[in-house]
Amino acid sequence: MNDSHQPSELLDAFELTEYEEQALQSLIELGRSTAPSLSEATGIPKARVYGVLDSLSDEGFIKIIPGRPKEYEAKPPAELLDQAIENERQEYASFKKQIEDIEEEFVETLAPIYERGRDEISTTEELFHVVDVGEPSERETRSIYRDATNCVHVITKSFEYFDAVEPAVTDALERGCEIRVLFLDPELLEESNQAHQQRMRQHLNSSYPAIEYRFSAKRLPWRGTVVDPSLSYDSGAAVLLVEEEDIPLHNRQAAITDNASFVAGLERYFDLIWQYDTVDDRPNP
Repeated sequence: MNDSHQPSELLDAFELTEYEEQALQSLIELGRSTAPSLSEATGIPKARVYGVLDSLSDEGFIKIIPGRPKEYEAKPPAELLDQAIENERQEYASFKKQIEDIEEEFVETLAPIYERGRDEISTTEELFHVVDVGEPSERETRSIYRDATNCVHVITKSFEYFDAVEPAVTDALERGCEIRVLFLDPELLEESNQAHQQRMRQHLNSSYPAIEYRFSAKRLPWRGTVVDPSLSYDSGAAVLLVEEEDIPLHNRQAAITDNASFVAGLERYFDLIWQYDTVDDRPNP
């Protein structure tokens, strides 16, 4: 026996109950014992010890020696291992038969339910997929800028990620795309964001005068970029981030969609805010 393992550790492989393992270990050590003597040696309650021994006997690990009183004896260690394997084989055979008995009904009942679930997943996947906020979302934003042929509309707090997408913005303008930016009203921003927004507006005014911008009069439930929307529902893409104030930005995810109907809905929302719910009297920086 490997000195690094105690008998109780080796018996763990048999997956016995605590009392069964104690009783079997004691019988291996004692050779043979009556139930009362085993109870006293192991601490197994007398009310439980007979049931424990009967269970070990049913599993083939011990022998019952008739007499008054009857005695119990463990089988040799090699036979214990063979019996444990046989028990597992029988249990597997029983389980296999149970599965085979329900196989036809199982498949007929659950397959349609599974397929409906797959259909729902497919519908969701067609609507959008998600990426982490940061470089992954910025990469997606650059990609839809590069694919833009008509217009790009942005809802943002202060366009804080502009540096990451500026080359793509420049390319879109050179292709004749209209770009409009809906900033959050600076009065609704923290000081750091106010300062960044002011610098961003200065940059747009000096370097990108073709980009129009306004200020949302209230907080908006999402931010993002909408590209080439169509009320005919035949084109468009968007990247959007739902506002979740309690979740740190680095733990958020952005949704990416090229579902034309969904993009048209986002554009309709943008247009309504742009036309009817903006503050347009902010002085130019």
